[in-house]
Amino acid sequence: MAKIFKHKTDVAYFDHKDFKTLQRYVNQYGQIETRKKTGLTETEQRHLSVAIKRARHLALLPFVAHN
Repeated sequence: MAKIFKHKTDVAYFDHKDFKTLQRYVNQYGQIETRKKTGLTETEQRHLSVAIKRARHLALLPFVAHN
């Protein structure tokens, strides 16, 4: 499996209002990508998942992708 980002991400803080950036970390089925694919540390991955969940509750990101 190849990582989505080969270099350390330039995002210092995952903002739940920045849904364009958060979409890069969600797969086609609406699931949050794993640490192996994103290349983030444990703390960064936790901040990412909280930001995605907040964006979902504000209806900026879908809970489930409709095909």
